[in-house]
Amino acid sequence: MTDRQESPMTQTRPRAVRAVVLAGAVGILLAGCVEGGRTVHPDSVMAEGAGECPVEVHEEVDTTLTIAYQPIPNGDLIVRDLGWLEACMPNATITWEKFNSGGEVIQAFGSGSVDLGLVGSSPATKAVSPPVSVDMQVVWIHDVIGDAESLVVQEGEGETLAALAGKRVAVPFASTAHYSLLSALEREGMNTSDIELTNLSPDAMLAAWERGEIDAAWVWAPTLPLLEENGQIILSAADTAEAGAPTFDLAGATTEFVEANPEFMQVWTAAQDAAVRMIKDDPDAAAESISVQLGITPEEVAAQMEGYTYLDASEQAGEDYFGGTLAQDLINTADFLVDQQEIDEVNTKEAYEAAIYSDAIVEVGQ
Repeated sequence: MTDRQESPMTQTRPRAVRAVVLAGAVGILLAGCVEGGRTVHPDSVMAEGAGECPVEVHEEVDTTLTIAYQPIPNGDLIVRDLGWLEACMPNATITWEKFNSGGEVIQAFGSGSVDLGLVGSSPATKAVSPPVSVDMQVVWIHDVIGDAESLVVQEGEGETLAALAGKRVAVPFASTAHYSLLSALEREGMNTSDIELTNLSPDAMLAAWERGEIDAAWVWAPTLPLLEENGQIILSAADTAEAGAPTFDLAGATTEFVEANPEFMQVWTAAQDAAVRMIKDDPDAAAESISVQLGITPEEVAAQMEGYTYLDASEQAGEDYFGGTLAQDLINTADFLVDQQEIDEVNTKEAYEAAIYSDAIVEVGQ
C-alpha cells in the first residue's frame, strides 16, 4: 500500500455512554449487535444501538490516540462500526483516520500523526528495515491474504503473466500487492523491466482502467471486483503464498505507544478477537456491520471475505504466527525486498523479533 495524493479523512467518534460489562458473554452479544436494514454508508460512525462492550470495560484507560483504518473487509471495521473501543474504554479519546494504503500509514507513524493502524506485511517489513527503520511493533494479524488481492487483466490483454511483457501493469508501490507481483515475476523468470510498472493507488486505478491507460492491475477490494467486471483474474496472493511468499494485513503501533499503554493494547486486542469471533460464528452479522463501513451490500462483503483467512487470538498466539514464525516471515520478506532493491538491507534478526509484540495476544488467547 503506498504514496497517495488524497488526504486522509479524519473522524472522531463520540464517547459511548452505555458501556456494559459482558465478559464471558461474547456469543450472546455477537448474535444480536447489528440491526438489520441499516443505511449503507461508508462514513457511518456507529450503528444505532451499538456501543456495548464485548469484553470487560476499563474506565481507567484514559489515553489519547489516533487509529489508522483502511477499507478492507476484516474485524477492524466491525470494531469501528460498533464502537467497541469507545464502549470498552469510555474515558479514552480515540480518533479514527481513513487511509488507503499501508505505505501511507507507515509515513504517518514516522511523522507521529498516527499511533496504531492497519498495514500490510510488506510495508511493515519495510518500516522496520533500513533505511526507514520506524520504531514500531506488529500487534495483530487482521487477516491472511488470499484471493482477495489478485492480478486482473483487461479483456484481450493476455491470460498469463508472461503475456504482459511490455504492457502497463499498475500496483500500489510498497504494498502487499506489490510484493506479490514482484514474487510472481521472479517465479516466472521476469523482472520489473519486462513490464511497464505503474505506481497507482487503488482509488486511482479505476479511472486509469476505464481510460485504457493500464492493461493490468494487482489490487484488492473494493477496487478489484470493479476491474474484474471487464477483465479476468490470472493470479492471486493465494498463488504467491502457496509458492512461499505469504502476505498479511497486520496491525502496527509505534513502540512508544505500546510501551506506554499496555492496558489499552490488551483491551484493543480483546475487541479485535471478539470481531474475529463474530466473523466465524455469525458471518451474516459481521458482513452487515462491515457493509456499512464499506458502503456496499452485505452480500458483496461476504463474497470479498472469502478471499481472506481470519485468525482469533488463540490461533495467532500459536507457533505459526506470534508464538513462532512471524518474525521469520518478516525476515523472508526483507530478503526478497533487498533482492528487488526495495530496501537497502535486511535488518538484524533481533530487530525483527523486537518488532513483534505478543504480550496482549498471548493474554487474550488463553
